[in-house]
Amino acid sequence: MDEVPEVWPAHYPDGYAVVDVETTGLARTDRIVSVGVYRVDARGRMLDEWYTLVNPERDPGPVWIHGLTSRVLADAPRFPEIADELARRLEGRVLVAHNAQFDWGMISREFARAGSEAPVRRRLCTMALSRALGLPVASSRLDSLAAYWGVEQRQAHNALDDARVLAETFRPSLRLAARRALPLPLLTCLPAPVPSAEEYRASSAAAALGGDRGAARRATGWRRPHRPRPACPWRNPGRLPEGGPLVQGMRVAFTGDTRTDRDALEQRAEAAGLHIATSVSSRTSLLVTNDPGSFTTKARRARELGTPVLDEETFVRLLDSVRPGVPDTSAPRRLPRPAGPPAAETTPAE
Repeated sequence: MDEVPEVWPAHYPDGYAVVDVETTGLARTDRIVSVGVYRVDARGRMLDEWYTLVNPERDPGPVWIHGLTSRVLADAPRFPEIADELARRLEGRVLVAHNAQFDWGMISREFARAGSEAPVRRRLCTMALSRALGLPVASSRLDSLAAYWGVEQRQAHNALDDARVLAETFRPSLRLAARRALPLPLLTCLPAPVPSAEEYRASSAAAALGGDRGAARRATGWRRPHRPRPACPWRNPGRLPEGGPLVQGMRVAFTGDTRTDRDALEQRAEAAGLHIATSVSSRTSLLVTNDPGSFTTKARRARELGTPVLDEETFVRLLDSVRPGVPDTSAPRRLPRPAGPPAAETTPAE
């Protein structure tokens, strides 16, 4: 299955940069602490590898995940010092990553902070490629993909080893796609939104307060910008049943950091016909959070009310097949269609 097909699709890219980044957290104010890159040729053969630590100039975040302490990172180069070398390895190649929207967003913002632009025009998410191939993997996690292709993970959450695992699973996936003449799920890379100075101050305050973002926002006065939303045209069907499905009109609240940019995630949910709730009440259908045990107001309220809680990965998967809802006749307006393939930058592939 890993053999190079005799006929290779002419429209496939000329080369790829398989990338993994470890970060101080999941928010757009967080920073990169390490980068691993494998350059791969047009047919999936690995050409070379590169790895560097990066001093994030702040608290390193979840050390229990990536293992990089402030002491380890103290003498590491800052991002502007490694930007040129990283750019050289990315230039002219498709960026490949597992949940590529997250890795692209972190890289794009780091280049922007350094006063330049990442030389990447297209990206490919291996989660999207696996779905397009119909691979019978247990989940969308990298370890499931590695197990399917028989690739050994030696050091999970080490950027270089994760990039190696990804490169070794990407090669047979790419060749299988070529054998089937399958269009690759390529997306255009647009510059990721750069946080405001106020958002950075709130993030720094949160780090100093042990990660309590609510206290940090109260202390700094920063709030996420309010975006007016049209009234949801679907009747609220109530709480999410265990295992799903999502139904148009469900009230969805978000709390905590998300790997996908929050605005993009909310826009996807809204486009699918869900109601974005700014708080949790008895009418809330579900809460989306990657940290259900957190002490945010929404998380505490959800626990009190028994509101169903989903992690981001599960929510995004359910977004692929939102059921049609019942129109709310009290506020007639043009009704959106049930969720289908969205626009390039908010595709369910990631």
